[in-house]
Amino acid sequence: MSILAWIIVTTLFGGTLSVLFAAALTLNTRVSWVQMLISYAIGALLGAAFLNALPEALELSKDPAQMTATVLFGILLFFILEKLVLWRHCHVEECEVHDPLHGGTPIVAAAAPNNHDNGRSGMMIMLGDTFHNFVDGILIAAAFMADVQLGIVTSIAIIAHEIPQEAGDFLILLNSGYTRRQALLFNLLSSVATLIGGMLTYFMLQDMNHLLPSLLGLAAASMIYVAMSDLIPGLHKRPEIGATIQQVALITLGISSIWLAGSLFSHHA
Repeated sequence: MSILAWIIVTTLFGGTLSVLFAAALTLNTRVSWVQMLISYAIGALLGAAFLNALPEALELSKDPAQMTATVLFGILLFFILEKLVLWRHCHVEECEVHDPLHGGTPIVAAAAPNNHDNGRSGMMIMLGDTFHNFVDGILIAAAFMADVQLGIVTSIAIIAHEIPQEAGDFLILLNSGYTRRQALLFNLLSSVATLIGGMLTYFMLQDMNHLLPSLLGLAAASMIYVAMSDLIPGLHKRPEIGATIQQVALITLGISSIWLAGSLFSHHA
C-alpha cells in the first residue's frame, strides 16, 4: 500500500474500531476490562515513544540536543493544552471523564442520566475529543511518512489508549442526558478528525519535509505525557499487590507487543 493509503486506513478504521470497542465495553459495564486496557495502553504508548518514535526522530535530526529539547517542549505544550481544557475534558472541580476509568465512579453509576447537566459535559467532551483526535491524526501521518513500521506501531499505541478514553467519553455523554445512540454517533463523528488531521499532515509534509523530525519528537512527547500524566496516576488507586502485579504484567505486555510489531514489520519492509 502507498503511504497515503496506510494513513487513510489506520486513521479512519482505527478510530472507528476504537469507538465501537469502547462502546461495547461501556454498554456491557466491563469496568475491569477498561482498567486492564489502561495498563496495556501505558506500555504500548511508552514502547512506541522510546523504542520507535524517539529513535527515528533522533536519526532524522541533525541535532540530537535540539530534538530532545523538542520533546521537552512537547511535554510542556501538552501540559498547557490540558490546562486549557483541550486535552482532558474537565471544566468543574472534579474531572468527570477519568473517574470511571481510574477506579473512581463505577461505570453503571457514571452512566446514570444527570438532569442538571443540560448537555454541557457532552459538548466539552466533543470539543476536547475532536481536538485530541485531530492531533492523533497528525502524529500517525508523521510517523507513516518517516517509516511504515513506525506508523504501524504508533497507530497501535494510539488506538490502544483511545479505547479507554473513548469509553470515558461515552459515559460522560450518557451522564449529560444523551441516548446511547446519540453518544455512539457523536463519538464516531469526532473520530473523523483523526482522518482529517492525517490527510492535512500528509499533504503539508510533501513540501515541508524538514518538519518531520520535530513532529516525531512531538509524537514521542505526546505518548510519554499521556502515559505518565493521565494514565499511570490512576493505577496508584489500586495499590494492592495483586493489582500491582497485573498492572506491571500488562504494561510489560504493551511494551513487548510494540517491540514485536516493530520487529515483524521491519523484516517485511
